[in-house]
Amino acid sequence: MSTYQVGYFVGSLSSTSINRILSRALIKLAPADLQFTEIPIGDLPLYSPDFDADYPPAARALKEAIGRASAVLFVTPEYNRSIPGALKNAIDWASRPWGQNSFNHMPAAVIGASPGQIGTALAQQSLRGVLSFCNARQMTAPEAYISLRPGLITDDGEVTDDSTATFLSDFMREFRDHIERVLTVLPRD
Repeated sequence: MSTYQVGYFVGSLSSTSINRILSRALIKLAPADLQFTEIPIGDLPLYSPDFDADYPPAARALKEAIGRASAVLFVTPEYNRSIPGALKNAIDWASRPWGQNSFNHMPAAVIGASPGQIGTALAQQSLRGVLSFCNARQMTAPEAYISLRPGLITDDGEVTDDSTATFLSDFMREFRDHIERVLTVLPRD
């Protein structure tokens, strides 16, 4: 059995992010052959093509972390019906300079939580459009828009509702299978 290294992004920079709590639950519920490393995005300066010839250390570290991953998982909130600026900035850094796109053929999945009823649906739609342009190989089903009410997931990632735990476990199993399918056809170098 292969072990897959999954780099994950938490789209929120908030110290109290419900998406960070969701990421803890996903890691706990994931198949044992997935190993997770958070790819931090908070120290990145704003992307500019002026840096393409000489990336700053935080941006080099970002690209190196993605390079070590077999797949990426995006766990993101929705800000103003779209992607949080910090996450979009990280994607811009990772996909540049031209011809050095870190997401090319990378297996990817998108999930997010919000306190509202639409559970990040519009942010995920925006993110999927960006990832399509970056040629990431996205898992398109199941979609996962989590309405995170207080107490549904504890701070350490325990899911308190059985149907939600089952849904998230199934999502992570599907992600694992997606990674295997993509890497069978498009192995990472």
